[in-house]
Amino acid sequence: MVEYGMTAKALQEVLQRVETWPEEAQEDLAQIAREIDAQLAGRGYHATAEELAALDEAERSGIATDEEVETAFKSFRRE
Repeated sequence: MVEYGMTAKALQEVLQRVETWPEEAQEDLAQIAREIDAQLAGRGYHATAEELAALDEAERSGIATDEEVETAFKSFRRE
């Protein structure tokens, strides 16, 4: 296991480099951080409007089945 101080330093170093990443990669990291924060705070993750729209589009286009879309929506609902 990594010591807290080492983890915090490594995180600070990465966050400095993140500013040079493409916007899409930055948003991916931000979303992952929001999910981790929600888990640690004991609350479920709630999908963004963009995520919900993507699910709707996947269902309309046939990329995802009705069951797959429903499973995804259930994961966003509060328990």
